[in-house]
Amino acid sequence: MRAVIVLVPAYEPAAPLVDLVSSLRAADPALHVVVVDDGSGPAFAPVFAAAQSAGALVLTHPTNRGKGAALKTGFACVVSAFPGHDVVCADCDGQHSVVDVLRVADRLYTSEAAMVLGSRRFLGDVPLRSRVGNSLTRAMFRLSTGLDVHDTQTGLRGYPAAMLPWLLTVDGDRYEYELNLLLRASATGRAVEEVEIATIYLDDNASSHFRPVVDSARIYAPLLRFMLASFAAFLTDTLVLLVLHALTGSLLGAVLGARAVSSTVNFVTNRRLVFESARERPVGSAAVRYSAVVGLLLAANYALLLALTSAGLALLPAKVLTEAVLFVASYELQRRVVFAQPSLGRSTPQGAAAVEGTSRRATRA
Repeated sequence: MRAVIVLVPAYEPAAPLVDLVSSLRAADPALHVVVVDDGSGPAFAPVFAAAQSAGALVLTHPTNRGKGAALKTGFACVVSAFPGHDVVCADCDGQHSVVDVLRVADRLYTSEAAMVLGSRRFLGDVPLRSRVGNSLTRAMFRLSTGLDVHDTQTGLRGYPAAMLPWLLTVDGDRYEYELNLLLRASATGRAVEEVEIATIYLDDNASSHFRPVVDSARIYAPLLRFMLASFAAFLTDTLVLLVLHALTGSLLGAVLGARAVSSTVNFVTNRRLVFESARERPVGSAAVRYSAVVGLLLAANYALLLALTSAGLALLPAKVLTEAVLFVASYELQRRVVFAQPSLGRSTPQGAAAVEGTSRRATRA
């Protein structure tokens, strides 16, 4: 028997939730369905009662705590009440068909990946905000990790039983939680696979509770933190550069002195606030790697700055242009070299996206 739980976080759901539960139970009676009511309130009690009558186990948050918190409540329930069961997470708004839920469950059963994503291709009549949002997040995720995950925002995801305790340790209580899982999987060498699913939006996705500004800020926070840290280092570097150059008249001396100050600021900020895996690497080891990266970037910085100022560009605009050109290189070198988490194992290039390492599968009934 396939030991799978379908976990559905739900906030103010409508009839599609009940339809999903009924259809899943009809398609495969061996599937258990756990629904988490994330503080929807008394007005939605009939919907959850109908879901329970259809065969779901319903858990309830007294107040709204966010999708990430609802998922963690479900994971904790499975660990306690259904040990050894894999979990497939699905949304409550009708975006995920029963066929696709079962496809993810089937792939999860045979996969060695830490998570299996039901990946949409965003073809056909897709709301503009969803198409743009996915494209932006995909690009930023690739910049952050080097991985080309086609659908970073999908709510249809499968996790093997062995991964559930780890899922409970990842930060985030709202929409940012699911992206944090992907970022942490990448940083810790856990493999990710994608299975293509249908792209379904009902009534132009009117039932979505996603807040474009607030929730996007949460989702993009890791990369935004790096940008802010880099901007702070840039301001420090530029100010010290201008002061030292005015005092000494030496471009090389000013560049060296400014970089010594700004790199210290940048290293401390990134280690504490930006790269989570940095906390698991000894500070001495990270500092040595960071020094090597700083040396490489310093040489490139000076060469480009010298070329631009020699061509007649003023120092300040030359500095701005130089830092813009080297920004991506700095991020990638820090992520891959300075603060990288050692791989958990050999590479497993399965599916549309994979990172090094595998997770051990739990024994199935």
